[in-house]
Amino acid sequence: QVQLVESGGGLVQAGGSLRLSCAASGYTFSSYSMAWFRQAPGKEREFVASMHWTGGSTDYADSVKGRFTISRDNAKNTVYLQMSSLKPEDTAVYYCAARYYYSTSGSEFDYWGQGTQVTVSS
Repeated sequence: QVQLVESGGGLVQAGGSLRLSCAASGYTFSSYSMAWFRQAPGKEREFVASMHWTGGSTDYADSVKGRFTISRDNAKNTVYLQMSSLKPEDTAVYYCAARYYYSTSGSEFDYWGQGTQVTVSS
């Protein structure tokens, strides 16, 4: 049974940092590409960052480029999202997702976590 469990969300002031974690189980983590998406209230889900299963390729949404960093630890079956210089517009529920083939399109991902809330106060 595949499980993705996010953690690390919370309330932070603008300019602050948070690190999200997503612990995976039930599949061969090292063979899957991983990604982070987010959804703010009243808005569509949007792509944030992705990493190829090899760790050799990453993509970021323009809105987070230079501020967020995706990484993975295959030994721990965990993917991370380091978020810095946070802005109020980063407030959203953040989801991790897994897909066998690399993608940045949410509709193509096979497995999803339950999400973790990130709130950035101004």
